[in-house]
Amino acid sequence: MRRTPSFLMALLFNPSAPLLCGGSRTFQKNCSFNYSSSLVKWGDGAVSMVQGASRGIGLEFVRQLLLKHDNGHVVATCRNPDQAVGLRELRRKFGERLDILQLDTTIENTIENAAKSVSEKYGYLNLLVNTSGILSVPDVLTPETSLSKVQRSSLLLTYEVNAVGPILVVKHMWPLLKLGGGNGSEREVAVVANLSARVGSIGDNVLGGWHSYRSSKTALNQLTKTISVEFRRRKDPIICVLLHPGTVDTDLSKPFQRNVPPGKLFTKEFSVEKLLSIISNAKLSDNGKFFAWDGQEIPW
Repeated sequence: MRRTPSFLMALLFNPSAPLLCGGSRTFQKNCSFNYSSSLVKWGDGAVSMVQGASRGIGLEFVRQLLLKHDNGHVVATCRNPDQAVGLRELRRKFGERLDILQLDTTIENTIENAAKSVSEKYGYLNLLVNTSGILSVPDVLTPETSLSKVQRSSLLLTYEVNAVGPILVVKHMWPLLKLGGGNGSEREVAVVANLSARVGSIGDNVLGGWHSYRSSKTALNQLTKTISVEFRRRKDPIICVLLHPGTVDTDLSKPFQRNVPPGKLFTKEFSVEKLLSIISNAKLSDNGKFFAWDGQEIPW
């Protein structure tokens, strides 16, 4: 079990503290990366967290990360680990390389508890993928086709799940990502990848409708962009990207698949492979950008 050195605990509980070089309060080029690698005893491979991992795209992220990186570790989180059949199957196959933790993005102390568990076992993170989202719930939430169908409860629910939740996860994993940077991975920085959607683009909105879902994804975009600016200003070894997976054959899209053009309904395997390629090749200059599955930037 990897444990975080006691002299780094202050940083873990105060992520806004700067990473300093040689006792100086002046940042130097790549200071953050050198500081981390000299103080943390790195294990084999990167440590990745996938939030919302019990099914669909999240589960596929876990599977492909485990297959792609022989020495890497994956922390998979979901609301009900005991009911996560797919994750349990992967655990049997990959053993201790996969940890399954309980995390409900609408209950902040479960996020805090997950962060503490990762800190105690690994001490750092190199990748955080937020995949959880909500579009429709039978008898509770239906994408609106007209302003007359907009309800306060729908707006608040989608905002809480699609925007607030992922940002709180980033907040609590921030110190772990700051310590991890790109060490143990093929990148120079840690990556926060938040799954958004093209319908969250204001500039791309020509059809209207889906008021709650659209606006919640737009909010996620703005929050992620704002965080990316802060990371850059603090010279933290972290970048944030927003990813549109395309229309993927999952439970989320199933009620709306009949209007998808031929060839545009992707499998989970195809979409996640494309998204992981973007993540793997992410550079400092990609911080705060919004990418589609094919690597093309999407207008805000």
